[in-house]
Amino acid sequence: MKIKRKVEIAVISDVHLGTYGCHAKHLLTYLNSIEPKKLVLNGDIIDIWQFSKRYFPKSHMKVIKKLMSMASNGVEVIYITGNHDEMLRKFSGTTIGNISIVDKVVLELDGQKAWFFHGDVFDISVQNAKWLAKLGGYGYDLLTLLNRGVNWYLDKRGKERYSLSKRVKNGVKGAVKYINDYEKVISELAIENEYDYVICGHIHQPKMQYFENKHGKTMYLNSGDWVENFTALEYQFKRWKIYNFNKDKLAPFVVLDEDDDLQMKDLIAAITIVDQAEKKKKIKK
Repeated sequence: MKIKRKVEIAVISDVHLGTYGCHAKHLLTYLNSIEPKKLVLNGDIIDIWQFSKRYFPKSHMKVIKKLMSMASNGVEVIYITGNHDEMLRKFSGTTIGNISIVDKVVLELDGQKAWFFHGDVFDISVQNAKWLAKLGGYGYDLLTLLNRGVNWYLDKRGKERYSLSKRVKNGVKGAVKYINDYEKVISELAIENEYDYVICGHIHQPKMQYFENKHGKTMYLNSGDWVENFTALEYQFKRWKIYNFNKDKLAPFVVLDEDDDLQMKDLIAAITIVDQAEKKKKIKK
């Protein structure tokens, strides 16, 4: 019997299921290695912006099945909506079994307040020029697909992997400034509202850092993504840590390529159930 790591809270974001850049098998390996009390899905889990029936591999479907299985086995799953899955925002406040859909949530962790949200509300490009943000999303997906080819070649040559998108971000001063401003604004708002922790995603930059000003301090945490960084956040024993798949993965928890009975129709059926539940709630009101 495989021993799973027990964690109080696990946070993942920016999985982007349904895109070529998503590394679903890595995520499945991680999910199979943990036993959380709460699992926070902090936005952009299914990429509805770029969703296509022509591309949704079995490994992507298995992630959805795994999440449903965890919920049915007693794990509290909190789905926080993001910009790429913003369609789900019309279902915010819906709870089905152990799965709840929200736009943001505040949890008390050992006497301290933790504020969870995706983070796109602080992104000017998303709020003021959605078409530009969507275009950037397609460009990012193309870049990560190209990056897979580059890394396949580097692996064959026994050389270290390379991240094209990270290189572009780090090489552009405007991108670096945007990330720093994003982290600063969010942290200052958390301090203003007296939150001890602020946990977000969106910018695909895993980070854990204290921010302090004359009004107080907070810990800023970003769960990163499962497109290029393969990271998650874990809370246990009153401490946070960034899990990094490339450094921390456990060999025994591999994902097999066996046939799976969860198909696209099952995903559509699940979404339909949520839609029907929301309509019933409105009728009762």
